[in-house]
Amino acid sequence: MIFDVDKETMPREELEELQLRRLKQLCERVYANVPFYTNKFKELGIEPKDINSLSDLTRLPFTEKQDLRNHYPFGLFAVSRENIVRIHSSSGTTGKATVVGYTKRDIKNWADLMARSFAIAGATPEDSIHNAYGYGLFTGGLGAHYGAEALGATIIPVSGGGTRRQIMLLKDFGADVICCTPSYALFLHETGKEMGIDFEKLPLRIGIFGAEPWTESMRRDIENKLKIKALDIYGLSEIMGPGVAMECAEEQNGLHIMEDHFLPEIINPETGEHVEPGEAGELVITTLTKEGIPLIRYRTRDLTRLNYTACRCGRTFARMQRIMGRSDDMLIIRGVNVFPSQIESILIETEGISPHYQLVVERDGNLDILTVKVEISGASFSDEIKNLQRLERKIQKTIKEFLGVTARVKLVEPKSIERSVGKAQRILDLRNQDQQ
Repeated sequence: MIFDVDKETMPREELEELQLRRLKQLCERVYANVPFYTNKFKELGIEPKDINSLSDLTRLPFTEKQDLRNHYPFGLFAVSRENIVRIHSSSGTTGKATVVGYTKRDIKNWADLMARSFAIAGATPEDSIHNAYGYGLFTGGLGAHYGAEALGATIIPVSGGGTRRQIMLLKDFGADVICCTPSYALFLHETGKEMGIDFEKLPLRIGIFGAEPWTESMRRDIENKLKIKALDIYGLSEIMGPGVAMECAEEQNGLHIMEDHFLPEIINPETGEHVEPGEAGELVITTLTKEGIPLIRYRTRDLTRLNYTACRCGRTFARMQRIMGRSDDMLIIRGVNVFPSQIESILIETEGISPHYQLVVERDGNLDILTVKVEISGASFSDEIKNLQRLERKIQKTIKEFLGVTARVKLVEPKSIERSVGKAQRILDLRNQDQQ
Protein backbone atom coordinates (compact mmCIF):
# COMPACT_ATOMS: atom_id res chain seq x y z
CA MET A 1 0.00 0.00 0.00
CA ILE A 2 1.27 3.46 -0.95
CA PHE A 3 -0.45 6.20 1.05
CA ASP A 4 0.23 9.09 -1.38
CA VAL A 5 0.92 7.56 -4.79
CA ASP A 6 1.30 10.85 -6.67
CA LYS A 7 4.01 12.18 -4.37
CA GLU A 8 5.78 8.97 -3.35
CA THR A 9 6.25 7.74 -6.94
CA MET A 10 6.94 11.11 -8.56
CA PRO A 11 9.60 11.01 -11.31
CA ARG A 12 12.89 12.51 -10.14
CA GLU A 13 12.71 15.43 -12.60
CA GLU A 14 9.26 16.47 -11.33
CA LEU A 15 10.34 15.99 -7.72
CA GLU A 16 13.33 18.28 -8.19
CA GLU A 17 11.12 20.94 -9.79
CA LEU A 18 8.83 20.75 -6.74
CA GLN A 19 11.81 20.92 -4.38
CA LEU A 20 13.22 24.01 -6.10
CA ARG A 21 9.87 25.79 -6.06
CA ARG A 22 9.45 25.07 -2.35
CA LEU A 23 13.07 25.99 -1.58
CA LYS A 24 12.62 29.42 -3.17
CA GLN A 25 9.40 29.97 -1.22
CA LEU A 26 11.16 28.88 1.98
CA CYS A 27 13.99 31.38 1.46
CA GLU A 28 11.51 34.18 0.92
CA ARG A 29 9.59 33.24 4.10
CA VAL A 30 12.56 33.04 6.45
CA TYR A 31 14.22 36.13 5.00
CA ALA A 32 11.06 38.13 5.65
CA ASN A 33 10.06 36.64 9.01
CA VAL A 34 13.10 35.27 10.88
CA PRO A 35 15.74 37.88 11.82
CA PHE A 36 18.30 35.12 12.40
CA TYR A 37 18.10 34.12 8.72
CA THR A 38 17.80 37.70 7.50
CA ASN A 39 21.14 38.45 9.14
CA LYS A 40 22.71 35.19 7.91
CA PHE A 41 21.70 35.95 4.31
CA LYS A 42 23.10 39.47 4.55
CA GLU A 43 26.38 38.20 6.05
CA LEU A 44 26.76 35.88 3.05
CA GLY A 45 25.78 38.62 0.61
CA ILE A 46 22.78 36.77 -0.81
CA GLU A 47 19.04 37.34 -1.16
CA PRO A 48 16.20 34.89 -1.83
CA LYS A 49 16.15 35.91 -5.52
CA ASP A 50 19.69 34.49 -5.85
CA ILE A 51 18.43 30.92 -5.31
CA ASN A 52 17.57 29.69 -8.81
CA SER A 53 18.63 26.03 -8.78
CA LEU A 54 19.05 23.21 -6.31
CA SER A 55 22.80 23.58 -6.66
CA ASP A 56 22.43 27.04 -5.11
CA LEU A 57 21.60 25.28 -1.85
CA THR A 58 25.30 25.33 -1.00
CA ARG A 59 25.20 29.13 -0.97
CA LEU A 60 22.81 29.07 1.98
CA PRO A 61 23.91 29.07 5.63
CA PHE A 62 23.97 26.02 7.88
CA THR A 63 21.76 25.93 10.96
CA GLU A 64 23.06 24.26 14.14
CA LYS A 65 21.27 22.95 17.21
CA GLN A 66 23.07 25.65 19.18
CA ASP A 67 21.29 28.27 17.07
CA LEU A 68 17.96 27.01 18.40
CA ARG A 69 19.31 27.07 21.94
CA ASN A 70 20.70 30.58 21.49
CA HIS A 71 17.24 31.78 20.41
CA TYR A 72 15.35 29.88 23.10
CA PRO A 73 12.42 29.61 23.26
CA PHE A 74 10.70 31.18 20.23
CA GLY A 75 13.38 33.22 18.46
CA LEU A 76 13.42 31.12 15.28
CA PHE A 77 9.65 30.90 14.84
CA ALA A 78 8.53 32.20 11.43
CA VAL A 79 4.89 32.87 12.34
CA SER A 80 3.18 34.75 15.15
CA ARG A 81 2.36 32.87 18.35
CA GLU A 82 -1.40 32.85 17.66
CA ASN A 83 -0.70 30.68 14.59
CA ILE A 84 1.18 28.07 16.64
CA VAL A 85 -1.15 25.25 17.68
CA ARG A 86 1.39 22.98 19.38
CA ILE A 87 4.85 23.15 20.93
CA HIS A 88 7.32 20.32 21.43
CA SER A 89 10.85 20.44 22.81
CA SER A 90 13.88 18.32 23.56
CA SER A 91 14.78 17.33 27.11
CA GLY A 92 17.53 19.94 27.39
CA THR A 93 19.73 17.50 29.35
CA THR A 94 22.90 18.80 27.70
CA GLY A 95 21.96 22.48 27.75
CA LYS A 96 18.93 24.59 26.94
CA ALA A 97 16.09 22.69 25.32
CA THR A 98 15.41 23.11 21.61
CA VAL A 99 11.83 24.32 21.17
CA VAL A 100 9.79 23.71 18.01
CA GLY A 101 6.38 25.07 17.08
CA TYR A 102 3.75 23.71 14.69
CA THR A 103 1.01 25.44 12.76
CA LYS A 104 -2.26 23.68 11.93
CA ARG A 105 -0.86 22.84 8.49
CA ASP A 106 2.37 21.51 10.03
CA ILE A 107 0.36 19.10 12.18
CA LYS A 108 -1.64 17.94 9.15
CA ASN A 109 1.56 17.39 7.12
CA TRP A 110 3.17 15.53 10.02
CA ALA A 111 0.18 13.23 10.42
CA ASP A 112 0.21 12.46 6.69
CA LEU A 113 3.95 11.79 6.75
CA MET A 114 3.52 9.34 9.62
CA ALA A 115 0.61 7.71 7.81
CA ARG A 116 2.94 7.29 4.83
CA SER A 117 5.53 5.80 7.15
CA PHE A 118 3.12 3.22 8.57
CA ALA A 119 2.05 2.27 5.05
CA ILE A 120 5.69 1.98 3.95
CA ALA A 121 6.18 -0.47 6.83
CA GLY A 122 3.26 -2.59 5.62
CA ALA A 123 0.59 -1.37 8.05
CA THR A 124 -3.00 -0.99 6.82
CA PRO A 125 -6.17 0.76 8.04
CA GLU A 126 -7.35 -2.60 9.39
CA ASP A 127 -4.41 -2.84 11.80
CA SER A 128 -4.12 -1.79 15.43
CA ILE A 129 -0.94 -0.01 16.49
CA HIS A 130 0.56 -0.28 19.98
CA ASN A 131 2.35 3.03 20.55
CA ALA A 132 4.98 2.71 23.29
CA TYR A 133 6.71 6.01 22.47
CA GLY A 134 6.42 8.59 25.24
CA TYR A 135 3.66 11.19 25.01
CA GLY A 136 4.34 14.78 26.02
CA LEU A 137 6.97 17.25 24.85
CA PHE A 138 8.87 14.38 23.17
CA THR A 139 7.68 14.19 19.54
CA GLY A 140 7.58 10.39 19.22
CA GLY A 141 4.29 9.58 20.94
CA LEU A 142 1.98 12.17 19.41
CA GLY A 143 3.67 11.93 16.01
CA ALA A 144 2.91 8.21 15.76
CA HIS A 145 -0.55 8.72 17.29
CA TYR A 146 -1.84 11.19 14.71
CA GLY A 147 -0.18 9.25 11.89
CA ALA A 148 -2.02 6.06 12.84
CA GLU A 149 -5.31 7.95 12.87
CA ALA A 150 -4.55 9.54 9.48
CA LEU A 151 -3.93 6.05 8.11
CA GLY A 152 -7.27 4.91 9.52
CA ALA A 153 -5.73 2.34 11.85
CA THR A 154 -6.64 1.78 15.50
CA ILE A 155 -4.19 3.47 17.84
CA ILE A 156 -3.46 2.07 21.31
CA PRO A 157 -1.82 5.04 23.12
CA VAL A 158 0.12 3.14 25.77
CA SER A 159 3.05 5.60 26.02
CA GLY A 160 6.29 4.60 27.77
CA GLY A 161 6.87 2.70 30.99
CA GLY A 162 4.86 0.02 32.78
CA THR A 163 6.60 -2.78 30.91
CA ARG A 164 4.58 -5.64 32.40
CA ARG A 165 1.37 -3.79 31.60
CA GLN A 166 2.63 -3.26 28.04
CA ILE A 167 3.09 -7.02 27.68
CA MET A 168 -0.41 -7.67 29.03
CA LEU A 169 -1.92 -5.17 26.58
CA LEU A 170 -0.02 -6.67 23.64
CA LYS A 171 -1.58 -10.00 24.56
CA ASP A 172 -5.09 -8.78 25.42
CA PHE A 173 -5.57 -6.16 22.69
CA GLY A 174 -3.78 -8.14 19.97
CA ALA A 175 -1.90 -5.28 18.30
CA ASP A 176 -0.52 -5.89 14.81
CA VAL A 177 2.16 -3.16 14.94
CA ILE A 178 4.37 -1.88 17.75
CA CYS A 179 6.27 1.43 17.91
CA CYS A 180 9.12 1.90 20.40
CA THR A 181 12.91 2.08 20.60
CA PRO A 182 14.77 -1.07 19.49
CA SER A 183 16.40 -1.49 22.90
CA TYR A 184 12.97 -1.33 24.56
CA ALA A 185 11.67 -4.00 22.17
CA LEU A 186 14.32 -6.37 23.51
CA PHE A 187 13.40 -5.39 27.07
CA LEU A 188 9.76 -6.20 26.29
CA HIS A 189 10.81 -9.63 25.08
CA GLU A 190 12.94 -10.19 28.17
CA THR A 191 10.05 -9.22 30.46
CA GLY A 192 7.51 -11.17 28.44
CA LYS A 193 9.62 -14.28 28.68
CA GLU A 194 9.59 -13.94 32.49
CA MET A 195 5.79 -13.67 32.32
CA GLY A 196 5.50 -16.81 30.23
CA ILE A 197 4.45 -14.96 27.05
CA ASP A 198 5.12 -16.68 23.73
CA PHE A 199 5.56 -13.86 21.21
CA GLU A 200 5.07 -16.29 18.36
CA LYS A 201 1.43 -16.65 19.42
CA LEU A 202 0.75 -12.90 19.39
CA PRO A 203 -0.80 -11.22 16.29
CA LEU A 204 2.14 -8.77 16.28
CA ARG A 205 3.82 -8.77 12.86
CA ILE A 206 5.52 -5.37 12.41
CA GLY A 207 7.87 -3.38 14.64
CA ILE A 208 8.67 0.26 13.82
CA PHE A 209 11.76 1.24 15.79
CA GLY A 210 13.58 4.55 16.07
CA ALA A 211 14.93 7.29 18.37
CA GLU A 212 18.32 5.58 18.77
CA PRO A 213 20.94 4.02 16.46
CA TRP A 214 20.71 0.25 16.03
CA THR A 215 22.46 -2.35 13.93
CA GLU A 216 21.57 -5.06 11.45
CA SER A 217 22.57 -7.58 14.09
CA MET A 218 20.08 -6.08 16.53
CA ARG A 219 17.40 -6.23 13.83
CA ARG A 220 17.95 -9.96 13.40
CA ASP A 221 17.87 -10.42 17.16
CA ILE A 222 14.56 -8.54 17.48
CA GLU A 223 12.99 -10.36 14.54
CA ASN A 224 14.04 -13.74 15.91
CA LYS A 225 12.79 -13.04 19.43
CA LEU A 226 9.56 -11.15 18.71
CA LYS A 227 8.74 -13.02 15.48
CA ILE A 228 8.08 -9.80 13.57
CA LYS A 229 9.48 -7.75 10.73
CA ALA A 230 11.62 -5.00 12.31
CA LEU A 231 11.81 -1.70 10.43
CA ASP A 232 13.69 1.53 11.00
CA ILE A 233 12.08 4.97 11.23
CA TYR A 234 13.95 8.27 11.36
CA GLY A 235 13.08 11.72 12.58
CA LEU A 236 14.21 14.46 14.88
CA SER A 237 12.22 17.08 16.71
CA GLU A 238 14.02 20.04 15.16
CA ILE A 239 12.96 18.93 11.68
CA MET A 240 9.48 17.54 12.41
CA GLY A 241 9.59 14.45 14.63
CA PRO A 242 9.28 10.83 13.45
CA GLY A 243 8.31 10.41 9.82
CA VAL A 244 11.22 12.18 8.11
CA ALA A 245 12.29 8.83 6.64
CA MET A 246 11.03 5.25 6.80
CA GLU A 247 12.37 1.86 5.77
CA CYS A 248 10.14 -0.12 3.43
CA ALA A 249 9.00 -3.65 4.16
CA GLU A 250 9.85 -4.83 0.64
CA GLU A 251 13.61 -4.30 0.76
CA GLN A 252 14.57 -3.35 4.33
CA ASN A 253 17.54 -1.64 2.73
CA GLY A 254 17.60 2.02 3.63
CA LEU A 255 14.97 4.55 4.68
CA HIS A 256 12.97 6.51 2.12
CA ILE A 257 13.34 10.24 2.89
CA MET A 258 10.10 12.19 2.31
CA GLU A 259 11.85 14.38 -0.24
CA ASP A 260 8.81 16.48 -1.13
CA HIS A 261 9.02 17.91 2.41
CA PHE A 262 12.70 17.49 3.33
CA LEU A 263 15.67 18.27 1.10
CA PRO A 264 18.67 16.09 2.12
CA GLU A 265 22.41 16.60 1.67
CA ILE A 266 25.46 14.65 2.82
CA ILE A 267 28.49 16.68 3.89
CA ASN A 268 31.91 16.08 5.33
CA PRO A 269 31.29 16.92 9.02
CA GLU A 270 34.71 18.55 9.33
CA THR A 271 34.77 20.71 6.19
CA GLY A 272 31.05 21.22 5.51
CA GLU A 273 31.63 20.35 1.84
CA HIS A 274 29.48 17.88 -0.08
CA VAL A 275 30.91 14.36 -0.28
CA GLU A 276 30.91 12.27 -3.45
CA PRO A 277 27.56 10.57 -4.27
CA GLY A 278 27.18 7.37 -2.25
CA GLU A 279 29.87 8.31 0.27
CA ALA A 280 29.14 8.45 3.99
CA GLY A 281 28.95 11.73 5.84
CA GLU A 282 26.71 13.94 7.96
CA LEU A 283 23.06 14.30 7.03
CA VAL A 284 21.88 17.87 6.50
CA ILE A 285 18.17 18.61 6.04
CA THR A 286 16.26 21.63 4.78
CA THR A 287 12.55 21.74 5.69
CA LEU A 288 10.70 22.65 2.51
CA THR A 289 7.16 22.99 3.85
CA LYS A 290 7.34 23.60 7.59
CA GLU A 291 5.69 26.86 8.65
CA GLY A 292 6.18 27.17 12.42
CA ILE A 293 9.96 26.85 12.55
CA PRO A 294 11.41 26.23 9.09
CA LEU A 295 15.10 25.37 9.06
CA ILE A 296 17.67 25.80 6.31
CA ARG A 297 20.49 23.25 6.02
CA TYR A 298 20.08 21.89 9.54
CA ARG A 299 23.11 19.84 10.61
CA THR A 300 21.68 16.69 12.18
CA ARG A 301 25.10 15.29 13.23
CA ASP A 302 23.78 11.89 12.11
CA LEU A 303 26.15 9.89 9.89
CA THR A 304 24.73 8.07 6.87
CA ARG A 305 24.85 7.91 3.06
CA LEU A 306 22.21 8.39 0.35
CA ASN A 307 21.10 5.89 -2.29
CA TYR A 308 19.16 7.12 -5.34
CA THR A 309 18.74 3.75 -7.09
CA ALA A 310 15.27 2.38 -7.80
CA CYS A 311 13.55 0.50 -4.98
CA ARG A 312 11.39 -2.58 -5.39
CA CYS A 313 8.56 -0.94 -3.45
CA GLY A 314 8.02 1.56 -6.29
CA ARG A 315 8.78 4.72 -4.30
CA THR A 316 11.16 7.14 -5.98
CA PHE A 317 12.39 8.97 -2.87
CA ALA A 318 16.09 8.61 -2.08
CA ARG A 319 17.01 6.15 0.64
CA MET A 320 19.33 6.89 3.53
CA GLN A 321 21.36 4.13 5.11
CA ARG A 322 20.50 3.34 8.72
CA ILE A 323 22.27 5.86 10.96
CA MET A 324 25.81 4.61 11.61
CA GLY A 325 26.34 6.92 14.57
CA ARG A 326 26.58 10.58 15.36
CA SER A 327 29.54 12.80 14.67
CA ASP A 328 29.17 14.14 18.22
CA ASP A 329 28.76 10.65 19.75
CA MET A 330 31.95 9.31 18.21
CA LEU A 331 34.50 8.29 20.82
CA ILE A 332 38.17 8.84 20.11
CA ILE A 333 40.14 6.27 22.09
CA ARG A 334 43.91 6.68 21.75
CA GLY A 335 43.47 8.10 18.26
CA VAL A 336 40.95 5.47 17.09
CA ASN A 337 37.39 6.49 16.14
CA VAL A 338 34.84 4.23 17.84
CA PHE A 339 31.04 4.28 17.50
CA PRO A 340 28.71 2.44 19.90
CA SER A 341 27.05 0.69 16.96
CA GLN A 342 30.37 -0.96 16.05
CA ILE A 343 30.71 -2.41 19.54
CA GLU A 344 27.07 -3.48 19.47
CA SER A 345 27.55 -5.45 16.24
CA ILE A 346 30.33 -7.46 17.87
CA LEU A 347 28.41 -8.09 21.10
CA ILE A 348 25.21 -9.28 19.43
CA GLU A 349 27.17 -11.82 17.39
CA THR A 350 28.73 -13.24 20.60
CA GLU A 351 27.04 -16.19 22.30
CA GLY A 352 26.56 -16.16 26.05
CA ILE A 353 25.80 -12.45 26.49
CA SER A 354 22.69 -10.29 26.29
CA PRO A 355 22.24 -7.21 24.03
CA HIS A 356 22.42 -4.84 27.01
CA TYR A 357 25.72 -2.98 27.32
CA GLN A 358 27.34 0.29 28.29
CA LEU A 359 30.60 1.93 27.23
CA VAL A 360 32.49 3.62 30.07
CA VAL A 361 35.35 5.96 29.14
CA GLU A 362 37.84 7.11 31.79
CA ARG A 363 41.29 8.69 31.79
CA ASP A 364 44.34 7.20 33.48
CA GLY A 365 47.01 9.88 33.34
CA ASN A 366 47.15 10.85 29.68
CA LEU A 367 45.60 7.61 28.43
CA ASP A 368 41.94 7.01 27.62
CA ILE A 369 40.57 3.75 28.98
CA LEU A 370 37.48 2.16 27.40
CA THR A 371 35.55 -0.40 29.43
CA VAL A 372 32.76 -2.38 27.80
CA LYS A 373 30.24 -3.50 30.40
CA VAL A 374 27.96 -6.19 29.04
CA GLU A 375 25.43 -8.44 30.70
CA ILE A 376 25.88 -12.18 30.51
CA SER A 377 22.82 -14.17 29.55
CA GLY A 378 20.87 -16.08 32.17
CA ALA A 379 22.19 -19.37 30.84
CA SER A 380 25.81 -18.26 31.23
CA PHE A 381 25.35 -16.77 34.69
CA SER A 382 26.14 -20.06 36.42
CA ASP A 383 29.27 -20.76 34.39
CA GLU A 384 32.57 -21.17 36.18
CA ILE A 385 34.72 -18.08 36.66
CA LYS A 386 37.33 -19.37 34.23
CA ASN A 387 34.67 -19.73 31.49
CA LEU A 388 33.49 -16.16 32.03
CA GLN A 389 37.06 -14.90 31.95
CA ARG A 390 37.58 -16.77 28.70
CA LEU A 391 34.48 -15.04 27.27
CA GLU A 392 35.79 -11.62 28.35
CA ARG A 393 39.09 -12.29 26.61
CA LYS A 394 37.29 -13.44 23.47
CA ILE A 395 35.24 -10.24 23.26
CA GLN A 396 38.30 -8.11 23.97
CA LYS A 397 40.23 -9.87 21.20
CA THR A 398 37.39 -9.42 18.69
CA ILE A 399 37.09 -5.69 19.46
CA LYS A 400 40.84 -5.31 19.00
CA GLU A 401 40.83 -7.21 15.70
CA PHE A 402 37.86 -5.40 14.15
CA LEU A 403 38.20 -1.88 15.57
CA GLY A 404 41.90 -1.64 16.36
CA VAL A 405 41.31 -0.45 19.91
CA THR A 406 42.10 -2.13 23.20
CA ALA A 407 39.12 -2.25 25.54
CA ARG A 408 38.56 -3.73 28.93
CA VAL A 409 35.59 -6.07 28.94
CA LYS A 410 33.60 -6.52 32.12
CA LEU A 411 30.83 -9.11 32.26
CA VAL A 412 28.08 -8.13 34.69
CA GLU A 413 25.04 -9.90 36.09
CA PRO A 414 21.79 -10.12 34.11
CA LYS A 415 19.59 -7.00 34.48
CA SER A 416 22.33 -4.99 36.24
CA ILE A 417 22.52 -2.40 33.44
CA GLU A 418 19.68 0.07 33.76
CA ARG A 419 16.87 -0.32 31.22
CA SER A 420 15.29 2.67 29.54
CA VAL A 421 11.86 3.11 27.98
CA GLY A 422 13.35 5.88 25.84
CA LYS A 423 16.78 6.16 24.28
CA ALA A 424 19.26 3.71 25.74
CA GLN A 425 22.18 5.42 27.53
CA ARG A 426 25.07 3.62 25.84
CA ILE A 427 27.96 5.95 26.74
CA LEU A 428 29.23 7.05 30.14
CA ASP A 429 32.13 9.42 29.48
CA LEU A 430 33.94 10.18 32.75
CA ARG A 431 37.01 11.83 31.25
CA ASN A 432 35.98 15.37 32.11
CA GLN A 433 35.08 14.32 35.64
CA ASP A 434 38.46 12.64 36.02
CA GLN A 435 40.15 15.97 35.24
CA GLN A 436 38.18 17.93 37.84
